[in-house]
Amino acid sequence: MANKSKRRDFLKATTAASVGYWVSAGGARAASRSPNERVNHAAIGAGGMGRGDVKGISEAGAHVVALCDVDEARSAESRKRFPDAKFFHDFREMFDKMGDEIDSVNVSTPDHTHFVASMTALKLGKHVRTQKPLTHDVWEARMLKEEAARRPKQVTAMGNQGTTADGFREAVEVIQSGTIGAPKEVHVWTNRPVWPQGTGAVLKHKGVRAGLTGDGAAAKPPSTLQWDLWLGTAPVRNYDPIYVPHDWRGWWDYGTGALGDMACHTANMAFMACEIWDDVYPTSVEAEISEYNPETFPMWSILTYQFPPRQGRSGALPGLKWVWYDGGDDKPKWVIPHLKKLAQTNRLPVSGSLIIGEKGTLYSPDDYGSNYTLLPKQNFRGYKPPSPWLPRIGGDTYGEFVRAIQQGDPKAVMSNYGYAGPLTETVVLGCTAMRSKNRMIEWDGPNMKITNDQKANQHLRRDYRGEWDV
Repeated sequence: MANKSKRRDFLKATTAASVGYWVSAGGARAASRSPNERVNHAAIGAGGMGRGDVKGISEAGAHVVALCDVDEARSAESRKRFPDAKFFHDFREMFDKMGDEIDSVNVSTPDHTHFVASMTALKLGKHVRTQKPLTHDVWEARMLKEEAARRPKQVTAMGNQGTTADGFREAVEVIQSGTIGAPKEVHVWTNRPVWPQGTGAVLKHKGVRAGLTGDGAAAKPPSTLQWDLWLGTAPVRNYDPIYVPHDWRGWWDYGTGALGDMACHTANMAFMACEIWDDVYPTSVEAEISEYNPETFPMWSILTYQFPPRQGRSGALPGLKWVWYDGGDDKPKWVIPHLKKLAQTNRLPVSGSLIIGEKGTLYSPDDYGSNYTLLPKQNFRGYKPPSPWLPRIGGDTYGEFVRAIQQGDPKAVMSNYGYAGPLTETVVLGCTAMRSKNRMIEWDGPNMKITNDQKANQHLRRDYRGEWDV
């Protein structure tokens, strides 16, 4: 895959080159295979999301040979399920001792360690499936995309599993075929955050700030948790139960907030359908937020991206306005009525998306874009979707990854790093915009630079602790 290859070329290529395989396979699990075809797999992160990831990859036909997790308690179920797999706390040690025995890995850790684990695995020649968002920072997303482009035989994937749903792929085809005309606006919303962040989280944290208990003594991590390894690339900080195991998502050092957590799902269908990838970058991002503090993401945010005109499957496409809303019940009062009006419904779901075109609107009332309605309904009575050109695999996200490895076909994974990198870069650029404190940032995508706020550029790439440089 060339560094500047177009994702649209992949979409067209899969129709001719892969549809026969996809249809005949029908998403079936790998059957009996010779030892030479066996995929030896290791999990970097075996608890939480990693528990489901390594289980799914195993059931898709991979052989789990190693498990790595910084928390023995959280990874206990996976260690019990795979008793013959060797267990490590540090993935660097795992690669040192077992690198020659490992073909593929899943990276299912908190956001701030996605890049360092994924890039290490890539450079060691491993196939890699990374949880969403692909990275914590903009620079990291660009680097993974470019590194993967230099390694066209390695299979890469991001864990935005909705991409493998048949309904998702049909919705993409509906938009790209010109059914609603050229897209002009996209609106995407979520019920996240469902964890503490913003002023409330900081106030809650004051009683235990810097890892102190109520009596002033330093809180100690559980004996099962390797706290320094959990921190990874992040600055040294005392253990605090407000971060682990889940609520790290709302803190700048570790997570990417509601936007990073959910946009790689909920905005994914519209991003692909509107053909925003590779060298199509937003020209600006404006963030409206509830409040700014240097520790956590805000209670709510509204991000407005502007994308330039571009060439699409059905012809030239105009500029695109893209708006993201998060904050659950904390959204500004005008947001829900506004979205209800656009979606032509009195009962707005907690998450969804709208793609507004020149001739109509596609409304999806879920996180993955796999269900949709064309609006206004009377204009689309009797509508039949176009003949499929994207493979259908029935949502078999883990099978897609394992089969691609077994068959030596990295392009069989639709959300590979060539696509997931630009999607994630766009998403986490919004996180950077939030730090500009309600000021629009102007983006020079090719040069990866904010042109109107020099200080904001510091948030495109974090400084890692020295031992974690890749």
